Amino acid sequence: MNEFMYLVAALLAGMLLGLFYFGGLWVTVQRIPTSRVPLLLTIGSFLLRAGIVLGGFYIVAQGEWLRVIVSLVGFILMRIILLFKLLPMMR
Repeated sequence: MNEFMYLVAALLAGMLLGLFYFGGLWVTVQRIPTSRVPLLLTIGSFLLRAGIVLGGFYIVAQGEWLRVIVSLVGFILMRIILLFKLLPMMR
């Protein structure tokens, strides 16, 4: 039962990491047209988001491959949720 709780926590952590990554991407894309240096904004945003997400996956994993897979599922699930939530706003 204890391992189950770790997997649930890994799923939620993956969803939070996905919310941070894809939410940050959304904000970055919205700011590109008004940015003075859009290339710097794009690269800086990517490096910050990727670094935090990779560090988060490393912390969540704790040497267990199953936790990585479950957190990746949460990450992708959050991408799908945000896609359906934000897609009507783009039309």
